[in-house]
Amino acid sequence: HVQLVESGGGSVQAGGSLRLSCATVAQTTTSLCMAWFRQVPGEEREWVANIPGARTGLIGAHYADSVRGRFTISLDSSKNTLLLEMNSLKPEDTAIYYCAARIRGAYPPCRTSPDDYGTWGQGTQVTVS
Repeated sequence: HVQLVESGGGSVQAGGSLRLSCATVAQTTTSLCMAWFRQVPGEEREWVANIPGARTGLIGAHYADSVRGRFTISLDSSKNTLLLEMNSLKPEDTAIYYCAARIRGAYPPCRTSPDDYGTWGQGTQVTVS
């Protein structure tokens, strides 16, 4: 059972940067894919970025159009940590950010629907003013 714990959220002015971390109890290599989602209260959870797990042997991250070029997702399997580097932040990036793991399922390993991810963290608030 993989447990996920996010950290690194906070308040920042527009144009600033934040780095989110997602610590896992189990090896991040056991996941098919790990991802970041975000959610504004009253709205649906939105996919932000994903990256294949180390066990797939695949490389290459994917990003939502709204964050491409500003956000970078990375996986440090040696530290069992998923990262999200967020630069040039905008007020519309304000949301609760969640990391998620897809442990099993059909290929391709990485999906953009939250329904494809069975393990979630508790979320961390990001506020951009």
